[in-house]
Amino acid sequence: MSKLGLTCLMAVLSTMGSGFAADAVRNSSIPVFAKDDKTGWQLDRAFGVDDLIAPPSGGPGPVTFDKAHPYVPRGLPTYRVADLSNPILQDRVKPAMKKANDEVLAGGVPYRAHERCWPDGVPTFDTDAVGTPLFIYQRPNEIVAVMASGPEVRHIYLNVPHSADPKPSWYGESIGHYEGGDTVVIDTVGQTDRTFVDNYRTPHTEKLHVIERWKLSADGNTVDVSIDVDDPGVFTMPWRAMQRWRRVQLPLEEVICAENNSQDFIGFKVPIPQASKPDF
Repeated sequence: MSKLGLTCLMAVLSTMGSGFAADAVRNSSIPVFAKDDKTGWQLDRAFGVDDLIAPPSGGPGPVTFDKAHPYVPRGLPTYRVADLSNPILQDRVKPAMKKANDEVLAGGVPYRAHERCWPDGVPTFDTDAVGTPLFIYQRPNEIVAVMASGPEVRHIYLNVPHSADPKPSWYGESIGHYEGGDTVVIDTVGQTDRTFVDNYRTPHTEKLHVIERWKLSADGNTVDVSIDVDDPGVFTMPWRAMQRWRRVQLPLEEVICAENNSQDFIGFKVPIPQASKPDF
């Protein structure tokens, strides 16, 4: 996106957020995630690292780090090595994940979408609000979530059915509705298989089905994110994960990820996407 394009986006989204906030105050059945361009959401470090977290209720959870090679995000950080013993994984996907693990253990740099300026997809979108905040804007028929790095823009359409046959895309087709006065439930299908479901390079097919529940706390300062994932092409069973965002006072700033970056950026094998012509 050009600088002019991002400037226009910020202006439009600011109008969306402030306009709908007043309506939401009058309608107590709708949680107000949006506030202004100086208030966003980041992962709550007190809750967990920037990964999908298994729910405390038990049951199958997401792929996480190999216990023999624990992931350390701060201090003397390490790279992620996936635990391939997780029972949610079908055997056919393990060789590719093991190859990625072996490259990391040999000193390589693992692939992560944001570090190569690629879109996250869902549910990884729920775990990447780390360095730059996530901003949520609300309208009666739509929620727009903007992750400043990139920037990445995700549209969640409210109270409509899914398309009969959505064309696969980076974020798929997200359909949502409000529930219980404090939660938005988001059903996503139709994602391209070019993304991963987590930061451990766990693949998925175009059959991936994700249901998210963003629950706003009573004081409006945190959002608990519950995630249900199913993909019969990769997983042996549906599984569940969670994360938490906290409200932060940070502005929505211009952060252009891919501009002027080298194709050989710190040894990654996946090239940074580049447009063949200017967008203006």
